[in-house]
Amino acid sequence: MYHIIVNPLSGKGQSKKALCTVETVLTGKEIDYEVHLTEHAGHAVEIARELSRIPDTTIIALGGDGSFNEVLNGIENFDNVTLGFIPCGTGNDYVHAAGIPTDTTKALDLILRGKVGTTDYLNVGEKRCLNIAGAGMDVDVLVRYATMKPFHGKVKYLASLLDTLIHLRFHKIRLTREDGTEEEHNVFLVSMANGIYIGGGMPISPYSVVNDGFMDVVVVNEIRPSKVLGLLLKFLNGGKHVLMPCTEVIRCKKAKVEILDDGSTQMDGEVSENKVLDCSIVTGVLKTFIQ
Repeated sequence: MYHIIVNPLSGKGQSKKALCTVETVLTGKEIDYEVHLTEHAGHAVEIARELSRIPDTTIIALGGDGSFNEVLNGIENFDNVTLGFIPCGTGNDYVHAAGIPTDTTKALDLILRGKVGTTDYLNVGEKRCLNIAGAGMDVDVLVRYATMKPFHGKVKYLASLLDTLIHLRFHKIRLTREDGTEEEHNVFLVSMANGIYIGGGMPISPYSVVNDGFMDVVVVNEIRPSKVLGLLLKFLNGGKHVLMPCTEVIRCKKAKVEILDDGSTQMDGEVSENKVLDCSIVTGVLKTFIQ
């Protein structure tokens, strides 16, 4: 039995089309399944919690990064669950890093082949994060993205990014490293990365691997405004911003970032007023389908 958790609003209605494709394939193959439609924010957490109490359960999360995050946060018993992903969100950043096809039929084929491995995730305080948690510029972009009209999708993200750069600000943070050393920084952004991408395919942490047992903390420190365009171009050009002197990449198993000004944080693209990202990598626990 496959349990499909679907956010019907994900991807501006693309999830409904993807669900139709999935149901057609499963019905044609005479495979039992049950669809669980989410009705409000946090509903996927509740559904996944109940399903994870059932031994030998396969959950298929159909949606975007936010939906995947909710399902991950709902799992109560990881021993009982194998989790599959069918992406149909706006960004689909996690699946790009994990090598999961964005085509619905191919993503479903990956699940039906049944080869199981594990993928890492971040514990962030009492929450879990599948892809990237962060603060700074990326959060400012997401805040603008939520209200910007009339654009959609990646064009909307780029427009939000441009507006953020026009009104550029740096954020004050305290970084606590794995060895307990504390440092204060004024940052353009800071990302605690299990995955690679933000904003629909922008490689904020190009060297990250989703199942290597480590996270990468990418700290882009304050630079002169005249240098920002060059930084952005390197960022878009394969993540080469990590080679610039203003950027430090810290490979570790745990770290903490505290926001010391009025900035916010994000986890898997969802903005939060929480000002502390106390992160540690969790490996070998979350079972999922692999190539």
